[in-house]
Order: sequence, then structure tokens, then C-alpha cells
Amino acid sequence: MKYPFTLLLCTLYIALCTSCDDSTDMLGVDLMPTSDFITKDYQTYDVKTSSYAVGDHVLARTTRSYFGRYTDPETKTEVESDFLAQFHCSETFSFPANVIDDKITGAYLRLYINDYVGDSLAPFKLSVYPLDRVMSADNDYYTDICPEDYYDETSQPLAVKWFTIASRTGAQTANGSTTIAPYVSIPLPTEIGQTIYDNYLSHPDNFRDTQTFLQSGLPGSKGFYFKLESGDGAIAYINVVQFNLHFRFHDNEIEKDTAGVVQFASTSEVVQATRFRNTRLDRLMADTHATYLKSPAGIFTQATLPIDQISLTDTINSARLTLRRYNDVTTAPFKLSIPQTILLVRLDDYLNGYFENYTVADSRTSYLATFSAATNTYTFNNIARLITTIVQEKKNGTATANADKVLLIPVTTTYDTSGNLVRLSHDFSMSSAKLVGGDSDPVELNIIYSRFNP
Repeated sequence: MKYPFTLLLCTLYIALCTSCDDSTDMLGVDLMPTSDFITKDYQTYDVKTSSYAVGDHVLARTTRSYFGRYTDPETKTEVESDFLAQFHCSETFSFPANVIDDKITGAYLRLYINDYVGDSLAPFKLSVYPLDRVMSADNDYYTDICPEDYYDETSQPLAVKWFTIASRTGAQTANGSTTIAPYVSIPLPTEIGQTIYDNYLSHPDNFRDTQTFLQSGLPGSKGFYFKLESGDGAIAYINVVQFNLHFRFHDNEIEKDTAGVVQFASTSEVVQATRFRNTRLDRLMADTHATYLKSPAGIFTQATLPIDQISLTDTINSARLTLRRYNDVTTAPFKLSIPQTILLVRLDDYLNGYFENYTVADSRTSYLATFSAATNTYTFNNIARLITTIVQEKKNGTATANADKVLLIPVTTTYDTSGNLVRLSHDFSMSSAKLVGGDSDPVELNIIYSRFNP
């Protein structure tokens, strides 16, 4: 019996359809040898963590200064800070040509406080001393800097100021509704400003640029030490310090005598060095049931990766490390913030000048994680490259004693307009986090392997 050609096509189509299911997951599998199948394996490892004390010694590469004393209500640790600041002299610096009677009418320091932690009504006593030694911008400075190396501690202060953060002054908009750039004003002896002005008239080259001004030997030209004398309850974040000289001059444009001011400011071209002192950290270090992150300086967390337990033959597809934070259960009105970004870096790299060398996280041997308020965690989603690197070092015999150790460090980041990370520095905000870990509750490292079937 002969079948029409169209019937043969329909019969073949039905046969093909009934021999397949709706899934294409196994499409082509029958054409592959069974030895080429890849198996994925999920493994969880315990990671031992501990608190790592850095005390008060971290690189202080920042243009912000800090002043005050504050006790953390959660950990009962105390941090106090004061600072040294130098001033930039612009290459276009000048006084007006017609200062009235060639007299300076006032000299002031201004501390522009753009943020703080603690009680804004807490009173503080501050003393100001001139520096007698230049802090070179080519050197590195740390948070345990010794101010006594830069000023005469036997001398009398140039000024003493009592203030609260709430009492700082601020310029206002025309309608008086918005306070702008609040600052603390510290009067200095007018003679200091007069000496600088007289020198400007006789030796204008001393004001050619910052370096000549720093080396001029004029009062205040090397900078000032802002010493914490007393007070407790807050830390002020000082964005800019100004050294201002006031005078009156005849303004030829309006044919009128008017007030004038010249300014020297703390900028990135000169050094601002904050000295921090942390106390009662030993109690946190003794806690074996948790680890801590505490900035500025203070405490990092160290993790020991279980490299000896990790397969040397399989391919590591991904490796995720998650750190959980304990909630702060204190009811104090003023609390420290939570570090928002942390760096995972090899211990050896940190000790060998990671920050001093301006290194940034490369997602190979150092990684960044941000705090998730939703999950109360920091998660490093894939540190497979780092683990593979350490495994290879173990195999070829180049691993150091610290090869499997990494540090978790609070940091701040700077990105360019294209979103590239261009700068990484220690976090100097007042922040703290208590992390699950220590001896009682190890952190988990989740690894996904892939292997070819034998």
C-alpha cells in the first residue's frame, strides 16, 4: 500500500515528538563520552577567627582631624584624640596693598566641625601650641604619633578654649534659615598676625608657596598642636582648620574702608596628624566567644583559612566567606556606628606595607565587603583566587608561616568617575562591630568544587 508523502511526514513528526520530553537539559549528552561528565561538589569548612590588636598604630593618611574623648556604651572602651595641623600657603597669597595703618586687627583659628559622635553639649578644654618642627608630607604618620616630638611641652599655650560642639558658630543664608559650615573660633594673640604681616612686607618670598612658608620660622608657620586638656562625651570630626588674619583696608572699588581677612588652611598638600588613644581594649581581646572590629585603630579580626583541608586536585569554582554581626543591645542614646566597608587582606601583605604602598583591593589577594543591614552580615562572595593562590604556595613549598591568615579591616574607599577604586585607607570614623566567631562559633567558608568523573 502506498502512503501519500504528506502522511509519511506526519508519521515521522509524531514519532520524533513522542520520543522526546519538554526538557533540553540532556540535549547532545548521548553524543558525549561518559568520562567527560563534570560533577560539582559543595563543601563547608570551619574558619577560626580571633581579635587582632593593633592598639593605636595604624597609618593616618587622612585630611580630616579628630578631637575629643568618648566611651563606647557597648564595649565600655574609651577613645580620645587630639591633633597636629599644618597650613597651605597658596602661590597666589597676598595682602591688599592698602592695609589701614599696616595693622592686623586679629588672629584666629577656626575648626570646621562637619560631624561628630556623642553628646554635642559635652564641654571640652583645648590648648593650642605652635609646632617647632616641620612634619614632612613625604613621611608616613601613624595614629600613635607623639606630639611632644613636634612642640615644646614646657612652654605656655598660645590659647586656651572651652567649647561644646553645639556652641560652634556658623554663617547663615540671607533668610537666616540654614546654618552653613559651623566652626569653633579660637582667638590667638594679635601679635602673631602682626609679625606675619610685617614679614610679608619685608620678605614676601616667604609666602611664595607652602614649603617656603613652612620653613620661614614665622609664628604658626609650622602648624599647631590642638591638645585635649579635659572633657568627655563626644568626638568631633574636623573637616578643615583655618589660620585667619584680620585687618581693615581701603577698598578702591567702593572707595570705602572695609574689613578683610587672609587665610591659611589645612589641605591635602600638608599634614594633619591625629593622635588616638584607645583604653580598655584588653577586655575585648580576652573575649574568646566573639571577635571585634573597632576603629579608629583599635582592633581588627584575623581569620585562619582551612587550607590544609581543601582539595588540592579539584577546581575551586567559588568560595564564599560570611561574617555575622551580633546586635548591639545597649539602650544608650549615643552609639558608635557600624563599619560599612571592610577589607580582607593577607596578614603578610598588611605587615609588608599594604596601606603604605597605596595598594587597593584587586579581587585576587584582597577583597572588599560592605555591611548588609538586611542580613546583619559582611559577605565576601568569591575569594576562590586567594584560596587557589595559597593552595599553590603550599604545593610548591613557597608558603610562609602566615600564608593561611587574613585580616578583616574597616576601611574607606575612593572611586573615580568611571567607578574604579583608586584609593583605600583606614576607616577613622568612630565605629565598632562584634562578630560571631572565636572559639565557640566558627565562621563558615562555603566552597564549590568541580571535577571530571574518573
